[in-house]
Formats: sequence, structure tokens, C-alpha cells
Amino acid sequence: MTEYLATIGLETHIQLNTKTKAFCSCRADSWNDTPNSNICPICTGQPGALPSPNAEMVRKAVRLCLSVNANVNKVSYFDRKNYLYADMPNGYQVTQNDQPIGTGGFLDVEMEDGNRIRVHIDNLHMEEDAGKTRNEGGVRLIDLNRSGVPLVEMVTKPDLHSADEAAAYLMQLRQLIRWIDVSEGNMEKAQLRCDANVSVAPKGADHPGRKCEIKNINSIEAVRKAISFEIERQIRELEAGHSVEQWTIEWDNDAKELRKMRSKEDNVDYRFFREPNLMPVVISDARIEAIRKDMPELPWERRKRFMSEYDLPSYDAKLLTADRETSEYFEDTLKAGSADPKKVSNWMMNEILRIIHGSGCSAGKLKIQPKDLADIISLVENKTVSPAVGKQLADMVQDSGKRPAEIVQEQNLAMVNDSEAIRSICRNIIDGHPKEVNSYLAGKETLLAWFTGQVMRESKGKADAKLTGQILKEMLSICPVNSEGE
Repeated sequence: MTEYLATIGLETHIQLNTKTKAFCSCRADSWNDTPNSNICPICTGQPGALPSPNAEMVRKAVRLCLSVNANVNKVSYFDRKNYLYADMPNGYQVTQNDQPIGTGGFLDVEMEDGNRIRVHIDNLHMEEDAGKTRNEGGVRLIDLNRSGVPLVEMVTKPDLHSADEAAAYLMQLRQLIRWIDVSEGNMEKAQLRCDANVSVAPKGADHPGRKCEIKNINSIEAVRKAISFEIERQIRELEAGHSVEQWTIEWDNDAKELRKMRSKEDNVDYRFFREPNLMPVVISDARIEAIRKDMPELPWERRKRFMSEYDLPSYDAKLLTADRETSEYFEDTLKAGSADPKKVSNWMMNEILRIIHGSGCSAGKLKIQPKDLADIISLVENKTVSPAVGKQLADMVQDSGKRPAEIVQEQNLAMVNDSEAIRSICRNIIDGHPKEVNSYLAGKETLLAWFTGQVMRESKGKADAKLTGQILKEMLSICPVNSEGE
């Protein structure tokens, strides 16, 4: 059979998290608003209404350009892209065409197998979003709340060759835009949307094949499925001896199928020309440098530093830099205490990430602060509380907002390391479980851990686990075989 190579380029629409829309003062975040309640003459295309560019949109666009190593164009222009959609009130979209805010650049994407692929960026351009259309009861309804929301469209070179590579690129891009605080990147709220250009040709061919564009992909898993389906469809066409027609295709996420929408437009169809109501965007070297200095350490840079500076394993460093707030929480905990970085990492991965996932809060919004975690680790290290109680303390602080030492004192959680007190509990457990004692004496030494667990449960986690194990081993070694346990 002929081997085929897929060639994929992605166009991602990133909704910038500005307070206002791209060219008017209407609020940009209107996802939950009543339809058509957050609009004005500018974003609804009323005659005579004059747009004015949002300075924060430009700043965030430059920030994104710098994060992907793109060239920031000191002079860029807005253009009109002409096409008539029902949810585009002007009859055209204000975008950037031949002189966008950014050109070039790349994003290095790490795959699950550890390999890296470099995805080159063709351009990044600012534009306004369209409104939202939905069909309900045979009637087409239009909501213009989203009309005019600021976007950056980031267009890649055709450097991707599989659905998995495309999904990995999107996951890393989503991490990046959240990290540098230019977008919330929530695909369910259309804050990150993706169009995929897919072509297939026999391996070794001189050209990549005729491309089709997949629209309306609203999740990373949908991107993976839609691209996989389109690659399979094009291979079937080629195997049947047909040529692939250049179509724009819609992904139906409910039906999990592709549907042809229309023949693919080319740039000539949009009749681009300069937007006469907007001046050029001019950015000075000083302004670019000020934005550069305000940039945070990027996630892959921080991951590398965590491994070199703190000697963390790659797995730990990757988890701790999954988002910016978690990575800052880790370093703030280190600064607040004296614990070994690996020990703090273990507490972060086992307890703090568990609390984050359970509560739905980000690390920066937790009641348990980095100082609290540092104090809990110290209490455990100093044997003021047992490790089991330390884990309980993390939840207690998160639930109550009280400090760890205060909770220990109020609830009498200090570790029991009095040998006689522990011995008394051990005696009760041994006397109450003759069958397990006999099994232990018969050679099933793993039951020692079970006996230790029973003592810990009886003491509500306060017994010194190491001392408990020693006492149990001593007491069990001199126990006679009990006929009642047979």
C-alpha cells in the first residue's frame, strides 16, 4: 500500500482577556450576559460610528509575539476583510492582512514520548470577533455580545504531521497564553478556537496535496478527532483514484463527523483593503522593551530551572510548572520554610494538587497558603505531628482558613511518642485480632504494616509510626500461637 504524509497548519483564534472590546468601550467578557445586552453603535456596525483601538489589546498582542520569538512590527495596519455573514454586522471584519503585529517566530512542542518538534509561526494578527449565531425552533437567532471582542489569530507554518502533534501544540499554546496572562484560553467559552488546514499526499511527493480547512473545532480532543477523520477521508479519496477538492469543512462535535460547508475561499475573495477609520499601530522600541521586561519566566524555562536549581526530577518539574500559580506556590513554600525542595515537591504533588483538583480553585486562591504548607512540613519533620496528621492538617487549613499550629493546639493533634501509651494501644489491637497474629507468626510478615495501620487508626493518626512499628514487632515476636485464632 502507498504510504501517505499528512501536512497540517493551524490557525488559532485567541480571545484576549482585556476589559473592553477591540474598538469600543463595551465589556469584552460577556459570555453569560443576556443576548444583545452588551453592545453599542460601534460593535453593531451603525452608520457613522467610529472605532478606536484598544491599547491593552495591542500590549497583549505584543506580549504574545515576544513569547513565541516572533518579530514585532513597529508599524502595522488594520484592514477590512469583506465577507457577508449574518453575525458580522458591518458586512466586513476589521483584521490585519499584509502588515500584521507580528511575523515569524516558533514554538517548541514537547510530545509525550519526549521528542520535540519546532512549529514555526507565519504571522500573528489582531482582529475583532464576529457575533454568535444559533438555530432554535427553525429560527436563526443572532447575539452580537461577542461582536468586536479582541482576538489575536496565530497562524502556523505547515510543520505538523499528525493529529497528536496538533493536539500537543494546542495544549502547549493554551498553557502559554494563560501563563503570560493574555487569555483565559477556555475553549468551552470560545476563548481559544482552532481551524485546521489539512492535506495528504504520498510520501516523497513534490507537493503536500490540496488542503481542506476544518472549522468550528472547540476542544483539544475534538481537534485530534477531526484531523484524524480528515486525514482518513483524504486517504480514501486518493486510494479511490479521486482528487481531493479544496473545501471548507465544519466539525460537528455532537455527531462526531465532518460536513462540507462551502468551497475554500482564497485571499482574493476577501477583497482586503486598509481600514480607513483606524490609524496605523505604531510601537516604539522603548515600548517593546518595557513589555519585554514585564514578561514572566516562561514555563519551559522555569521547568528547566527547577531541574537544575532544585535538582527536581523531570516529572516533578513538569507537574509543578503546569500553570504559573502552582509554580509560584512551590517557590513561595521553599522561601517560607527550610525544607528540602524534593520534600516540598512531594507535598505539592500529593496534597496541594489534590486539594486544587478537589476544590476547583487555582493555587493562588487556596485558603492554605505557602507559609501554611511550609509550617505543616516543619511540624512533621520536627515530629510535632505525624505524617498522617500532617496530611489531615492540609485539608483542615483549606476548610477553615486557620493556621496549622492553631488547629494542632485546638484539636490536640500533637504526635503521641510516649512508648507506654503506644504499647497500650498495640496490646489492645493484638489481643483483638488473634487470627492475624497467628498468620504473622506463621510467616506472613507483611501483616506488620496492617497492625501498624490499625494502631494509627485507633490513635487517630497521632501515634509515631516508626515507634509503633518497633513496639509491634517486639510484642508480636513474643506472642504465643492462639488456638482461638485458628
